[in-house]
Amino acid sequence: MIKVGNAPCSWGVEFADDPRNPSWRKVLQENAEAGYTGIELGPVGFMPEDPAVLSEALEEFNQELVGGVVFRPFHDPNAWDDVMDGSVRTCKALKAHGAEHLVLIDSISPRRAPTAGRASEAEQMDNAEWTTYRDKIATIAKMGAEEYGLTVGIHAHAGGFMDFEPELERLLSEVDESILKICFDTGHHSYAGFDPVAFMQKHMDRISYMHFKDIDPKVKANVVANRTDFYTACGDGIFCNLGDGDVDFPAVRQVLLDNGFEGWCTVEQDCDPSGDTSPIDDAKLNRTYLQSIGFEGA
Repeated sequence: MIKVGNAPCSWGVEFADDPRNPSWRKVLQENAEAGYTGIELGPVGFMPEDPAVLSEALEEFNQELVGGVVFRPFHDPNAWDDVMDGSVRTCKALKAHGAEHLVLIDSISPRRAPTAGRASEAEQMDNAEWTTYRDKIATIAKMGAEEYGLTVGIHAHAGGFMDFEPELERLLSEVDESILKICFDTGHHSYAGFDPVAFMQKHMDRISYMHFKDIDPKVKANVVANRTDFYTACGDGIFCNLGDGDVDFPAVRQVLLDNGFEGWCTVEQDCDPSGDTSPIDDAKLNRTYLQSIGFEGA
């Protein structure tokens, strides 16, 4: 069965120490009120790292911890300690609560942010940089898979060095499938200028986990043309409610069904935590939409 959860980023939580964040208990409570029974960890440190405290709250709100994201600068040669810190703490948290999915995302780079959505213009790493970068991702993937027993997925993300389809395919060809799979984000693939359904049809055997995200095509056209940075694009509403954008979710569902996909998919609708949005209302609308197209586990 395909089950559908949600994530703290749908409440605007991108960084654990952002003073604009809602409280972690509010996120759990509103996720439950919106009808979801699964939630991601969010950036490590947002939710309590004491397993007893978080376990009690997950039980209180009838929530299952689905997975967690390491959103750190894998591309930065001087940031390895930061990457490792986030990775180890996330792995420990996921393991403590029986979560399955460790998601690796290269955070936004100033070198790549201006060309988000512009594959033909984006600066590329040289061979030495790429090798180091790839090996860092492989090291964390191996740790997550072998030391903590997690299913590790690489996640392409606008504005980082793992953004466009050719980069993702290159990494997949160079890192063993036994330690690294794909967390496929429908919205970021569209943001990058590629067809999410076509990618799924080609690589479904390696996709272990899904992020459901939609893209407003008008906002996308504007932010690409204006070289708008990622967080401003979020505030501009590039990530719209599911079904209102350019991602063909009925086709996404069909590919999942055709390939016997089971387990969790997670709704993500990144927003500005201080913006004019109602995360709980969006979460309800997204769940209702997914149910309307046949996702019975939503």
